[in-house]
Amino acid sequence: MLLQQLINGLTLGSVYALIALGYTMVYGIIELINFAHGEIYMLGAYMGIVTFGLLSTLHLISPDSVVALLLMMVVAMLFCGACGVTMERVAYRPLRGASRLSPLISALGVSIFLQNFVMLAQGPRDKGFPNLFAGGGIDLPGARISAIQIFIMATSVMMMIGLQLLVHRTKIGKAMRATAQDMQMACMVGINVDRVISVTFLVGSILAGVAGILVGMYYGLINFFIGYIAGIKAFTAAVLGGIGKIQGAMLGGLLLGLIESLGAGYISSEYKDVFAFAILIVVLIFRPSGLLGEDISKRV
Repeated sequence: MLLQQLINGLTLGSVYALIALGYTMVYGIIELINFAHGEIYMLGAYMGIVTFGLLSTLHLISPDSVVALLLMMVVAMLFCGACGVTMERVAYRPLRGASRLSPLISALGVSIFLQNFVMLAQGPRDKGFPNLFAGGGIDLPGARISAIQIFIMATSVMMMIGLQLLVHRTKIGKAMRATAQDMQMACMVGINVDRVISVTFLVGSILAGVAGILVGMYYGLINFFIGYIAGIKAFTAAVLGGIGKIQGAMLGGLLLGLIESLGAGYISSEYKDVFAFAILIVVLIFRPSGLLGEDISKRV
């Protein structure tokens, strides 16, 4: 029982970590809590369904093949990345010099707009997500790791490793770290800050799009409202680990997934959302900087 709950928690936590990375990267660069980030994750899930539907209709390839899965993920990544960049240019860039409250209100407006847009375009009812991992898995003493759980954790780990390499081993990653440390000085040494911020939104949105596909396959159902709850939980994970720190988002996501899974398994599944919000309140009261703290001179 315990081992199974740990496996379930790590699976869920891997998804929270992917979404939380988008929050923490944007905050690390421009100190903005992008509350519309959860809706990007929701759009990724819907793009997976749309792509699957097109593949089934056109009969170009088998809709239950590995190629179909890769196409679903690529389309979701491209679409969500484009949405993230557009969101930054339209809703946030014009308000960069305004008070902190203005971009926050703009973020809430974008979130409500995207929710209602998807509700009108796709309908308010739940939609079934194709299960491309029916059967398969690994049996352990007292637990079982399904094929979809293995895929979710493996994909999340690869995406996190890729992000770490991007931030610490590439030119744009160095520019991101310099911008996070001192935006004005970064401009003075020739870094295109607007481009760096756009890339940050692009990368964070791509991760959220992948998370949407993974969650859709894991639960089998999605709706236009899934971005709100997932976004709040991912924000909680970012705060728990230390918002502004990439490693903190990863740690916070995994811990939050474990806390939810263990609470649902040993207390009550009806209160699993309560556990996440209770953790947020406790962390904000007793350790607002998060478990890993916040190094202001080096947020990314």
